[in-house]
This record gives sequence, structure tokens and C-alpha cells, in this order.
Amino acid sequence: YAAIAIPVEVTALSVLIGFWDPNLDHTAIYIAVIVLLLFLINLFGVRMFGNSEIVFATLKIMLIVGLIIGGLVVSLGGGPDHERVGFRYWRDPGPMVSFLEPGARGRFVGLLVAIVPAAFSVSGIELIAITAAEARQPRTNIVRAMRTVIFRLLFFYLLAVLVVGMLVPSNDPTLFARASTAGQSPFVLAFTRAGIKVLPSVINAVLLTSAFSAANTFIFASSRILYGLAVQNQAPKFFTTCTNSGVPWIAVITSGMFSLLAFMNVSSNAGVVFNWFVNLSTVCGFFGWLTINSTYLRYYYGLRYHGIVPQGIYRSPLQPYAAMWGIFWVIFYILVSGVSVFWDFVASDFVASYINIPIFIGLYLGYKFWRKTKIPSIAELDFTSNIPTLAETGDEDLLVEKPSTLSRIRQII
Repeated sequence: YAAIAIPVEVTALSVLIGFWDPNLDHTAIYIAVIVLLLFLINLFGVRMFGNSEIVFATLKIMLIVGLIIGGLVVSLGGGPDHERVGFRYWRDPGPMVSFLEPGARGRFVGLLVAIVPAAFSVSGIELIAITAAEARQPRTNIVRAMRTVIFRLLFFYLLAVLVVGMLVPSNDPTLFARASTAGQSPFVLAFTRAGIKVLPSVINAVLLTSAFSAANTFIFASSRILYGLAVQNQAPKFFTTCTNSGVPWIAVITSGMFSLLAFMNVSSNAGVVFNWFVNLSTVCGFFGWLTINSTYLRYYYGLRYHGIVPQGIYRSPLQPYAAMWGIFWVIFYILVSGVSVFWDFVASDFVASYINIPIFIGLYLGYKFWRKTKIPSIAELDFTSNIPTLAETGDEDLLVEKPSTLSRIRQII
């Protein structure tokens, strides 16, 4: 997933640059410069990666907050045309339009089709855990970072989508255009419709840094995944080769090579290529979450079988039912990810939507056959070997029992 998502973001970068320079002859130059910058940042190590991500994350937060506030102002009549939109588009044409089919069935199909871009937008949250091997106090800091996910989803995603839905009607033809310009960005479209001339360029510029940040993250994540597989003898050993500063440079270069797939934009429409990559990476992400949830269930029931009660780490009160719920919906989303091709069949779209299913099954069964491995039973699971202690990861504070909120209140009284 992380590797195939790299050309997605590089393609998005070329599309965003096309907002200012629609000359398609320059696409290859822009892609080459972007790929070179991505390689340089990731080969200079974690510090360079971390510092760049701080800058990009700050810009993204400023952008999304500004867009939400600006969108509300425009919706309430604060734009140049002073037209108060409110929730007008929620009534006409409504929040959902018929897609490929008339009536309620068409609206349901439209909902299924929207799953892929929506899932792509929120995927990658699990990549936070990959930084655990190179983070200080991972048991503390990784859990702290993951706890902010629900707030990011509620504020940065749902609220932003709400604002865009107020400003752009669901049947706007520009939303469905498969063009090679950035005019189809809903935020850019929203402020363009409001008659604001300068702001779309500002939005596009910050979106450019956001896409570059995502590509940067995916190269980092995919290279560390490849390195981890090599350490566990599940990939060639030469991927464990590191620089003096600890950067797995062969894994970084190998992962970065996927960015070269973005050069497909030179011969094909960037919008079409982008949709191919989005479908591929989204279904890859679904399989990743299927694996994560399945692995967690074995972990959960393995701990129960061995009578182990984890100390000082985060435990969700919704488990194991949340993992079961996740497995059901992930399988459902994988099966419906390419539902639109059955109305307007295009071979390339069908392959992009479903090729991951035989690839995933083939790789899994192929590894099992080649390595002659078996799935261990719950009784055979090992929860003690090669696991760093709290002292080794700098998480000794977790051993200290912290007073509950009720105890603190009693002390104050």
C-alpha cells in the first residue's frame, strides 16, 4: 500500500502544478524534480524527514483551519458576491445524486463509488506505528499520537467535508470531470464559485506541500516496512543495509523507484492515471487493515489463552468486537471498490480495482508454500521473546501506577 501510494501523490503533485502551468509537455520535468527531492530528503535520514514533516504539517493545519473558517464566511454571505448559500445545496440538488442508475438505487451506487476516495483520504493512519522502531519512548509517544486520530477525523475531515458540501452542489459537472488540471479540487472550486480570485492559488500552493508531505511519508513508511521484512527473513537480506546514520538506503531507493510510475502521466491523462493509482492503493490499504484486524484478534485471544495481562499499555474497551466489525466492513469495501465498472465497463478500471485480490492471495500462499510455514495455533504464540523491556525503550514511567482522576479529586478536597 505505502509503495503504490507514492506515485499517487506524485501524480497529484503534477496535477496541482497544472493549475498554474497547463502545458502537458512540462509534466515530465515537474515529476522528475519532485522525485529527486523525495529521494534527497529520505536519504538524509530521520532528522531531515522529521524536520520537513513539521513544516508541512504546520502548513496543512493552517490551511484546513483557514478553509473551514473561510468556507463558513462565504456560506453566510461574506464572499464578494454577498450571496448567502447556507444549506441551499443540501435541499437542491441534495447531498446525494443518482449515479449510473435513476432514483434511490442510483444514490446507493453513488455512495458505494464514493467509498474508494473517502477510504483513500483517511488511510495511512496506521503508519504512525511504523515510526516506533526509531522513536523515543514508543509505548508512550505512539499511543499519544494515535489518540489524536479521532479528533483529526472529526475536525479536519468531517467538518471540512461539511463546509465543502455547503459551497459546492453535489451535481456540479466539474466534480466529475477527469481532467488534468487542479480546477476539480473541491476547495478550489468552492472559492472560485464564490468569486474569490486569489485564494484558489493560495489553496493550491498549500495543497502542493500537503501532497509532497504525503509522498515523503509513504517513501519513509514503505522503506521501513521493507527493512522490517528483511530483518525477519521475509525479504532479501540486502535490504537491511544501512548508512552510518542508520538509514536503510537500499530499501529507500527501492521504495522510491515506485515514484517513477508517475511518468505514466506523460502518455496518459493525469486524471485517469490518478484514479488507477487511487484504486490500487486504496484496496491495498483495505488488505492492510484486514491483516491488522486479523492479527489483533490472534494477539488478543493469545494473551487470554496464556493468562497475560498487559501492563502500562493502551487497551481499547471495544475489543475484540471492534476488530471483528472492521474485518466485516473491510471485506465488504474490497468487494464493492470497483462496482461502477459493471455499468460502464473499462478493462483498465476493472484491473485497477480488483487486481490486488489475486496478488494478495498469491503472495500469501506463495510465501507459505515456498517457506513451508504454517499458521501457529493460539497455544504456540510467543509473547516474551525479542520484546524490548520498558527500560530499553525509555518507557519506565509506565511502571509507576498513576492515581486516577477520582483519587486526585479526593486529594484536592
